[in-house]
Amino acid sequence: MVLVADSGGSKIDWRFLKKDGTIGQAHSPGFNPYYQPLDHLHKIVAENLVPHVSEPVDKIFYYGTGVSSEKNQIVIRDAFARYWPKACIEIGWDLLAAGRALCGRERGIACILGTGSNSCLYDGEKIIGNVANLGWILADEGSGTYIGKQFIFDYFRNEMPATLAEQFKARFPFSREEVLEKVYQGEKPGAFLASFAKFIFQHLKEPYCYKLVYDSFSDFYQNNVMKYENYQNTKVHFTGSIAFYFSDILRQVANDKGITVKNILEGPIAGLTLFHQKDL
Repeated sequence: MVLVADSGGSKIDWRFLKKDGTIGQAHSPGFNPYYQPLDHLHKIVAENLVPHVSEPVDKIFYYGTGVSSEKNQIVIRDAFARYWPKACIEIGWDLLAAGRALCGRERGIACILGTGSNSCLYDGEKIIGNVANLGWILADEGSGTYIGKQFIFDYFRNEMPATLAEQFKARFPFSREEVLEKVYQGEKPGAFLASFAKFIFQHLKEPYCYKLVYDSFSDFYQNNVMKYENYQNTKVHFTGSIAFYFSDILRQVANDKGITVKNILEGPIAGLTLFHQKDL
């Protein structure tokens, strides 16, 4: 059996590729070794993965956030080795997952727009370029966190239409103190801010919301995609919930900037499943 994991800050999608050709799946809370203890991953594996595995595991491909350091790779590897000590374990960052799932064997610019954001230049085999990811406090343009952060800023500074502000208050009756506590002391401040993207999506007919999303995507293209050499002649692909649900605006901004967008997927797991069937 081959296990494939696409791990984000909010959730992990698992696929079980069995030798008889069948494919199983599971879902679990997300994991980021920079923000959560190792015990959290052990619990995820024990409760959400082990019960689904009924045959020997030969290979494990784990793609996720926070795996660039050797220390974090060891942490993740140990969590799997506890249950499958003989398995060959490959750990790759979420950008490699995006490249393999979106571009396959072709050159392209692979982007992630979900709770956070990132991008890379992929040559059909490996990542050959990456604009530095500075996280949600300093960057993450175009992400749910970035959009939510600007929305909350405008809400408390009275920079949005009064009617929209009243609708938001009725649905999310947070005080300023409660929001600050969740952002500065909460376990997942980025996910909290990104949670407001659904409300924004439901109010896209409001010019303020449309412009907020449009400007956020424009910032992403300007500070990420347009930093890659020959981006005008390179196909750009996206994965992530924000890219998927706001795809019309994402394509409109790209068109306005002369950028060619091809694939937009909600998540990379389906593409990764196809990619790794050769590993059975």
